[in-house]
Amino acid sequence: MATCSLACWRCRWLLPLLLGLAIILGIIALSGRGWMESESAPYQHQASLWESCTRWYNALNWECQSLMDYSWGRAAAATYLVGFVILVICFALAVIAFSVDILRFNFVRGIGGLLFIVAVFQIISLVIYPVRFTEDIPMRGSNMFSWAYGFGWGSTIIVIGCAFFFCCLPNWEDEVLGNLKPIAY
Repeated sequence: MATCSLACWRCRWLLPLLLGLAIILGIIALSGRGWMESESAPYQHQASLWESCTRWYNALNWECQSLMDYSWGRAAAATYLVGFVILVICFALAVIAFSVDILRFNFVRGIGGLLFIVAVFQIISLVIYPVRFTEDIPMRGSNMFSWAYGFGWGSTIIVIGCAFFFCCLPNWEDEVLGNLKPIAY
């Protein structure tokens, strides 16, 4: 009978792998140009966390304006970046925590607390951006928040889930360390 509980060495690495996935999604969100795009042809608008670009009718090139000229643009970028940096630190701490044979469960709960802080920073950024963008940037036609913005939300959702698991993991310390005898049904 094969079972895989958290006492299994492979399963112990699921949470750090999920944090790694959140980092990858965060990198895509930070570097992607698809936070806001025109919904249909002719494509006249596209924006990232850093700049907003418009292409006028019969023009070949995009005219880009930095969103760092706006205080909300700097705030959105700064809060997402701070959350991302803390997420990378949490990933490193999680790898260290799960590499040690004797887990430090207070250490693991602290990682969960930091992940909740990451989630707060990312949510603030992901809410500031669309609210202020639609108020301050003139747009024509039908526009939508696109794939890079979605990757930002995906990273945030994974971080929230991992935060709950990291905070609750010490409640099952014996199961994780393999101190309990498995029950066969």
